[in-house]
Amino acid sequence: MFSIHSSAALALALAISVPARADMPAVPRLHVTTLDGKTFDLAAQRGKWVVVNYWATWCVPCIKEMPDISRFVASHKNVAAIGLAFDDSAPADIKAFVAKHPVSYPIAQVTLDKPVKDFDEPRGLPTTWLIRPDGTVAKPFVGPVTAALLAAAIKGK
Repeated sequence: MFSIHSSAALALALAISVPARADMPAVPRLHVTTLDGKTFDLAAQRGKWVVVNYWATWCVPCIKEMPDISRFVASHKNVAAIGLAFDDSAPADIKAFVAKHPVSYPIAQVTLDKPVKDFDEPRGLPTTWLIRPDGTVAKPFVGPVTAALLAAAIKGK
């Protein structure tokens, strides 16, 4: 039986040991329906940096990074985000989870059997892609991100 600590350790070990692949398109497309029924289109975000964050309800490092990403997005007008719940849970369960862990950006569910085509399937969670204002991939992150990591990546450090 896995404890929450064992699950967190496993997620972190995977995040550290498995690098993000680089075979996705230079300008990935992402068009998803969010939990609130709206459409999120990555192409419509041109001119902004975009944080594309894969997470799951069972992923402790994901839960810990969500408030930091949320604050970062809320405090930077030139940054948008989309949370992709990479989880086969019922949509109602994901909505309930987000109600307990609110964020300032939209959330969409991506099931394991219907992954997003232009983004590599995560090899560990959380997995985040930072997209430049021109739509190209600036940096992939496997493992938790912080406001400091996002700010440094945007500054090119």
